[in-house]
Amino acid sequence: MNDKMMTGQRWVAFGPAGAVGSIEHTEDGYTVRILEDEEPRGTYPTLQVAKSALHASMTPGSDWPEFHEH
Repeated sequence: MNDKMMTGQRWVAFGPAGAVGSIEHTEDGYTVRILEDEEPRGTYPTLQVAKSALHASMTPGSDWPEFHEH
């Protein structure tokens, strides 16, 4: 369970087939989660690094996803 306080910022990543994951801004950084994951993959210092980590977690050869802030 994630007990880190959220700041209210969230970005959802979309690929050709729909949503693939999300990034949440916490007090410790930016937390990456792929939709089928029960736990976050990791926390990163900047949004750009988190976006790169999420893309790296996708199927090899996947296009860069579109990120929408929610």
